[in-house]
Amino acid sequence: MQEPDPELTGRPDSATPADATPADASPADTTDAASASTTQPQRLGFLGFLSRHRVASSVVAGATVFALLGTGAVMAGASTGSPSASSAAVTSPTSTPTATPTVPPRAVPAGEAVASRLRTCSVASLATDPRLGSFQGQVVNANTGEILFDRGGSTPSRTASVLKVLTSAAALTVLGPDYRATTTVVAGSEPGSIVLVGGGDLTLSRTSTGDESTYPGAAHLDSLADQAIAAWKANPATAGTPITSLVLDSSFFGDPGWEPSWNRKELTDGYMPEITALQVDGDRDNPYRSTSERSEDPVGRAGEAFAELLPGSVNVTRGTAPAGAAVLGTVQSAPVSTLIQQSLIVSDNAIAEMLGRLVAVESGAGNTFAAMATSTVAGLKPYGIDTTGIVIADGSGLSDNNAVPPSYLTQLFIKINAREGNLGVIFDGLPIAGESGSLSYSDRFSGDNSVADGAVFAKTGWIDTGYTLSGVIHAADGTPLTFAVYALGDVDDSAKQAIDTITAGFFNCGDNLSNN
Repeated sequence: MQEPDPELTGRPDSATPADATPADASPADTTDAASASTTQPQRLGFLGFLSRHRVASSVVAGATVFALLGTGAVMAGASTGSPSASSAAVTSPTSTPTATPTVPPRAVPAGEAVASRLRTCSVASLATDPRLGSFQGQVVNANTGEILFDRGGSTPSRTASVLKVLTSAAALTVLGPDYRATTTVVAGSEPGSIVLVGGGDLTLSRTSTGDESTYPGAAHLDSLADQAIAAWKANPATAGTPITSLVLDSSFFGDPGWEPSWNRKELTDGYMPEITALQVDGDRDNPYRSTSERSEDPVGRAGEAFAELLPGSVNVTRGTAPAGAAVLGTVQSAPVSTLIQQSLIVSDNAIAEMLGRLVAVESGAGNTFAAMATSTVAGLKPYGIDTTGIVIADGSGLSDNNAVPPSYLTQLFIKINAREGNLGVIFDGLPIAGESGSLSYSDRFSGDNSVADGAVFAKTGWIDTGYTLSGVIHAADGTPLTFAVYALGDVDDSAKQAIDTITAGFFNCGDNLSNN
């Protein structure tokens, strides 16, 4: 239970799901009461002024009492009609202009919040489900930006794999959707020597061209070897000399390859490789499976696979390419747009770390985990959302040291839902409840929670100390909602069902969702 969303990294869908808790919330009548329109005269008699404000005060007081009684009586998810707010038509009495003082209207302070309508669909009981542990959450109407529900929404906390959304968003601004990582072979400094230079492509595959690995569209080592051999033979200076030495250059990424806060068993469990600039198939033992044990030496595995493609016997060593060396061949990864979607739908840790490290390198921040702490946040700045409190420890969300407030996610997902800039790439990679990715397995949105199937587009997250879900809901009443929910602390697998239940409640309530 280390890697976020292991259910998508090749785990067979055979586990018996926990009994799903029915979604308590159901859509309430969201019909707004019509309010009477009145025309204010240019001058208002003093008695008329008092009369008007007494009536208004009575209406406000009555609404307040109703709200206190009404919301207290609404059970979580109960289907209730929205109260019809009666509007009293206030008529100013006729007054004699010469005898009545003029009273100026009350000035409204700039920035004063406009009172929202009374909402009656409550999920309060679902938010206190003990399976959620220490619960945080926020729901926003994506059309209006109004916060409908909030429990600790401004507090930065660990996100698990939901962090991949931020890593992807930063990659889109720094790298762009068309960026591709390049692996190169260059001539070495010694006769008979060539250098395999890693360019940060963790999806580079040792499978034969045409034989797709777990990463469809990945570059293949055999294509690179064929180019290098052909270029070597075509050069009169090297044509008569056999290739006898292969140098492996993985200096594009700095050490360490393993973030210190990660549990080492994630490597042997098959969820996370060492992060090196040169490796093949995310360093999987089985290149065709998402979940597959990783090695202690990904650079060595890549070098061994490449050496097998070269003629004769070659000596493999580690080093760096000489400056200005002749290029013998190059292959490129799939574009960032594809990598993001592959990372999100299957919660692939290797791609997320690859993107995070490339953002650091290309932004000039450095090539280490420490550099990502600043480069990812800087990459988010163009979206214009306050990044205060965000802490970045890695690209995948595996570290407990990451911290993002739910409120940041709800704001970012408003932009993702609107497909601003290149953010539609992220929306297209999100798992969909009951249909795709990590939300399509039998233990997600099952039972009564399946009411939200096809309507929840969200990134899942799981680490030992928490479960998370954040994304977009196309609610039952047609309202687009953005949401983020964290179940943190001493939680277990049943937290997933509790998260699904409250999310289904959000779906049912729509814009009638109450914060009470």
